[in-house]
Amino acid sequence: MICNTTNLTFTAETRSSLLPIRCWLVCPLLGRRFRIVAQHSRSLLLLEYVTGRELFTYYSMLTDSECVNVPSMQPMVDGRNKKGLLVAVAGIVQKYPALLVCAAALFAICAGLYGLPASQQLPAGGYDVPNSESMRAQQMLQDKFGVGGNPIYFTVTSQGGATDTAALAAGRRVLDALNESPYIRQVTWWGAIPAGTANPLLSNDGKTGLVAARLEGDDTDAPARARNLAAPLTGDRDGVSIQGGGQALTYDAGNRQSREDLIVMEVIAFPVTFLALVWIFGSLVAALLPLAVSVFAIAGTTAALSALNLATNVSIFGVNVATALSLALAIDYTLFIVSRYREEQVAGATPARALHVTMLTAGRTVLYSALTMACTVAVMLVFPQYLLKSLAYASLLSVLLSLVGALFVAPALLVILGGRLERFDIRSGVGKLFKARKIGSRTASDRAWARIAAFSTNRPVVVVVIVGAILLLLGLPVLGIKIAYPDDRVLPAAQTARLAGDIVRTEFSQNFTADTRIVIRENASSRESVDDYAMKISHISGVQSVSAPGATFAEGHRVGPGDAGRSGIEGASAYISLGTDADPFSDPGKRQLEALKSVPAPGPVLVDSLAQRNLDNIGGITDRLPLVMVAIAAVTFVLIFLMTGSVILPLKALVMNLLSLCVAFGALVWIFQDGHLGGLGTVATGHFTAFIPPLLACIAYALAIDYEIFVLSRIREAWLALPDNTPNRNKQAVAFGLIRTGRIVTAAATVMIVVFIAISAGQVAFMRGLGVGLAVGVAVDAFLVRPLLVPAFMQLMGRLNWWAPGPLARWHRRWGLVEEQQIPAEPAMAAAPAPDPVR
Repeated sequence: MICNTTNLTFTAETRSSLLPIRCWLVCPLLGRRFRIVAQHSRSLLLLEYVTGRELFTYYSMLTDSECVNVPSMQPMVDGRNKKGLLVAVAGIVQKYPALLVCAAALFAICAGLYGLPASQQLPAGGYDVPNSESMRAQQMLQDKFGVGGNPIYFTVTSQGGATDTAALAAGRRVLDALNESPYIRQVTWWGAIPAGTANPLLSNDGKTGLVAARLEGDDTDAPARARNLAAPLTGDRDGVSIQGGGQALTYDAGNRQSREDLIVMEVIAFPVTFLALVWIFGSLVAALLPLAVSVFAIAGTTAALSALNLATNVSIFGVNVATALSLALAIDYTLFIVSRYREEQVAGATPARALHVTMLTAGRTVLYSALTMACTVAVMLVFPQYLLKSLAYASLLSVLLSLVGALFVAPALLVILGGRLERFDIRSGVGKLFKARKIGSRTASDRAWARIAAFSTNRPVVVVVIVGAILLLLGLPVLGIKIAYPDDRVLPAAQTARLAGDIVRTEFSQNFTADTRIVIRENASSRESVDDYAMKISHISGVQSVSAPGATFAEGHRVGPGDAGRSGIEGASAYISLGTDADPFSDPGKRQLEALKSVPAPGPVLVDSLAQRNLDNIGGITDRLPLVMVAIAAVTFVLIFLMTGSVILPLKALVMNLLSLCVAFGALVWIFQDGHLGGLGTVATGHFTAFIPPLLACIAYALAIDYEIFVLSRIREAWLALPDNTPNRNKQAVAFGLIRTGRIVTAAATVMIVVFIAISAGQVAFMRGLGVGLAVGVAVDAFLVRPLLVPAFMQLMGRLNWWAPGPLARWHRRWGLVEEQQIPAEPAMAAAPAPDPVR
């Protein structure tokens, strides 16, 4: 070994039999100390470099013929005389910790009380596209003909047959209740059709009769009206079973189920997360700190959604998403803050200095991560459905309040707790048995991540090819993805709306869930022209009957008189109704809708049907997908460029995150669309809810960017600290980033997976799918992409990782997001304790 005043050179021996070496070298002229741990059997050299201001660890993966030169280095946090935002935040936290904690507690209590009724007040709808064809048809039917609203129906089943005395009496009770309601229109029932004639309201086996009507009201009013109607009618009585279905009852059941699922999620997520945090931190007190921040974020987000509902529509499912994201992100951000704080303390920093360094490093990373995630989820605001807008509001609020909690509440609690942060290490005995390590401690447990880094960077081509191929293979099912409008099949099988829907779909010749109305907007003053149009419609395959003002048609023939309850003429406008046996979400249903629109009509037409709503809903999403994709790519490129100064790393992040998304979507299609693994307790319908893909894409991508920024920040920290002439500089920086973040990212991902699995414990099918998709996406990103694919790719690119065109590089040096503030001067730190040698 050779040491001089300007650099320190280590040369690896050619024999692997050398024992690990630990020594201290002091260079008086430099005023710096070096701790060296060498392990030649695995070609691993660990050098810890201690200055009076910061401690850095560098790992060099060496071959027997390589050596590493480590000249005098500058710390990441330099001494420029400028005061930045995070220095100011650290100062405020240091000066007023008790005030901040008390203010946060008061805010959480007040927000919690205000937001508590949110799950009772918010509606479950928001799937429709405003001003779409189906919505305009509904509005015209209401304004012109007074027959707006959505279908509501009741099935009456008796083993003795729907025409026996008990069944008919039950049907009349339902009929009377509907007729007495001021919100019900167009009531019909099976008993009104004469015996001996075709009766579409009677099931194929004759045991079930149908009472059908339309219920007026929007997503807010109709569910409550439907519940009040159905509650005293549904159930089993005198051998007769009555079930109620339709959109309004489906929404009402979704509301109630969502509230129950929220409770289940919290009951699962909080205790399991707490146990995981205890194991991660090793201290009961430290484990409670992230949960305290999550309570602050959840209470604030729920209250904000309640307040927002006063100005615009907010879906009940936003509360579920907000609770899950607030819990996951608050813990995620706080985990990084606390772990870096503990890391600095282990390195010998005083509490005050540890807090400042933490805010300038982990705090800066959390700020950038939250900014990137907020911009990513905000793109959901471009979708027209208020459900997706609600989920965008919920996600944005969760990110922002988790950020506030991580930058203000968590550091304030750290200051107040001081040395008590490590109290109540309830896992100490078990930890010794399993050699567990606390997050934030600098111990030999890092050697596992050093080996992973060595594996990835020493075989980059093999890792990229094999891992990339595995991810693409797992994502192949996404090529068969199909999306559709949600119906009662998203509910548990025991819900009355689901039971009624299943009966109507399977036991009747006509699918009343697909009831269709066609509005002729003008030039329809002649009854003959409308009847002729209806007769042509009846020729279309799958159409059972068409009701027009002058007659009822089937298969091109007049089969009965006109039905004033299902058709009408008003001025130059008219509407007709038709029954069909086609599933509105199936390919035959789509072809039937196309055929309906191809029939020449007396004037311009609008279609109101579930098939048309499905088409409008899908169109509202797919039409805006290119804009969303461009926006997300732009956010990724701009913010990662501002952080790193590279144009390669943003492109790498985009590709890696898309691979994680591909696997998440592949799992969704394979399980929930194709029905493998029993659909995890859901019914495989051959499609899944249309709003899940954009929601999953935005949130899962944002979470992947979250981890990308955490890892890149530490890699960049090492890259900037290592001199330009350092051999294997890129390799060392990548290894440093992976070793320093590997266990923390894995721990954070584990907590997130717990939260998302808690979402999937719910009974609403699309929320279960969302939870599974997010859990798979996070798992793939944290356990495959970050530890293997990212370091291998960055090793292949070498110095090109940090390349940018000259003008952009100069612009970044001046305007890039680089926090280089002065840390308040303190007495020199105590010598850091020597780590265990690498074994």
